[in-house]
Amino acid sequence: MAVFTPLTETQVERFLERFAIGTLTTLEGVPSGTENSTFFVTTDQGRFVLTLFEQGESDELPFFVALLDYLDEHRLPVAGPVHDRDGVALQELAERPALLFPRLPGRHPESPTLAQCRELGDALGRMHKVSQRFEGQRPNPRDLHWLASAQHKVMSYLSEADQRLMGDEIDAYQGIFGDASHLPQGAIHGDLFRDNTLFDGDRLGGIIDFYNGCTGDLLFDLAIVVNDWTSTADGNFDDARYTALLGAYQARRPLTETEQSLWPVMLRMTALRYWLSRLLVVYVDPPAHDLTPKDPSQYRHMLLKRLEHGAPPLPSASPSPSHTL
Repeated sequence: MAVFTPLTETQVERFLERFAIGTLTTLEGVPSGTENSTFFVTTDQGRFVLTLFEQGESDELPFFVALLDYLDEHRLPVAGPVHDRDGVALQELAERPALLFPRLPGRHPESPTLAQCRELGDALGRMHKVSQRFEGQRPNPRDLHWLASAQHKVMSYLSEADQRLMGDEIDAYQGIFGDASHLPQGAIHGDLFRDNTLFDGDRLGGIIDFYNGCTGDLLFDLAIVVNDWTSTADGNFDDARYTALLGAYQARRPLTETEQSLWPVMLRMTALRYWLSRLLVVYVDPPAHDLTPKDPSQYRHMLLKRLEHGAPPLPSASPSPSHTL
């Protein structure tokens, strides 16, 4: 269940009067999702996605709107929010902040093909290249400072071995990264898992759900993607996916020497980031709605694999898909 605030057709019909997108023909609640209420809205002029924001800081929503507008203007595969007749995107509906988006084509890939990995790597490389010029600012809420402070909330739930593992890793990150301002910065997605993309066959239909978006290390964003997109069920890398995604990415934005040297550690840090955040959901801050938390052990196991095996060599840049710009 992901419609936490039901809407009537009458409510949505009145809401749509603010926009020049036609009149409502169908309204459908979307059952997937974990935090916000989502609806598919079809009018006589097109298909849209309506999101009601159920939690989080509403004063951060203008950042997300500005970021999506910026990426859309630069022809990235994102859904720029629909603006009303007065040029305003951020609305209110049912006493909730609301945004309306064009509905992008495709489905979430469960087991990405090599072509899909290349597509995603190419799009992320393009996004990171242009996002370095985005003027908006929102600090990364899951950066190294957060890891260092949040670890203490879960220590009592861990075995002694896992307490040492987590504490030693975070100490190592602080020693290695320290002042990470020397890493290339820009606007990042912050949570670009497979289920935050849509593919029509092997073609990327769009990147969605930017609500973990922020400004920070581009390498942090890339490591999140690679850990999810190119890992096998046992936590190791699928070498072909790894090469396809990173080769396409580097064709758009080659990693600096510093990024290359810190790459294996960043893969470890982002694995620990999800181990810790999932532990917090299970033991400290359960979801507000009746949802099943994700298994923290997946990313604990991945972290151990990264410590044991490191990272494969970074591939050289490979040609970008011919249809992208």
